[in-house]
Amino acid sequence: MTALKRLQTTLRTQRWDDHRYYHQSRINQALHLVSAISFLVAYVYLFIDPVISALVAWLIAMTTRQVGHFFFESKEYDTVNQATFEHKEEIKVGYNLSRKVVLLSIWAAIPVFAYFLPQAVTWMVPASFEDSTLRIVGFAWLVLGAAGLLFRAIQLTIKEDLFEACAWVLKIITDPFHDIKLYHRSPLYLLKGELVDPMPHVRAS
Repeated sequence: MTALKRLQTTLRTQRWDDHRYYHQSRINQALHLVSAISFLVAYVYLFIDPVISALVAWLIAMTTRQVGHFFFESKEYDTVNQATFEHKEEIKVGYNLSRKVVLLSIWAAIPVFAYFLPQAVTWMVPASFEDSTLRIVGFAWLVLGAAGLLFRAIQLTIKEDLFEACAWVLKIITDPFHDIKLYHRSPLYLLKGELVDPMPHVRAS
């Protein structure tokens, strides 16, 4: 198997597992649709104003995304995949709920430090972005996003291999496009009263 083929196969597996294990709630799927669209806006603003990009990404895209995971995905036994919640958390390639708590705690602490103890944050912010607390916070959040991506990629490289890490990074970057493709009909299902995706395609696999 060529390197490119292996990367594609690994990416396909990660996307499939992410969908079937962690996106059974229609509410979560709909929130991921909002998140995906918001991330695309953030991608555009990354080349216009990095601060606006970070604010959109963290305050809208990440918030809606994580609300879906924390509050609407079942923590009970997964009958679709015949797996316990604990097992799914253990095999999670990216950030499971425990890792997300750590990441989101750092995210929430940054504005506090930026306001009361700015020198604890400004070391990662270029001088041109230090003219206001909001811009300090925005750029620091941008750095946090990149650092979180790099940190987990390094962990995966050590624990698994470079292909797993590269596939995961590629998955995260392209998730907004993939989520729109997968979940664009989720609001319609919600309007019909369907709160949980029956996932017949998973049961049949």
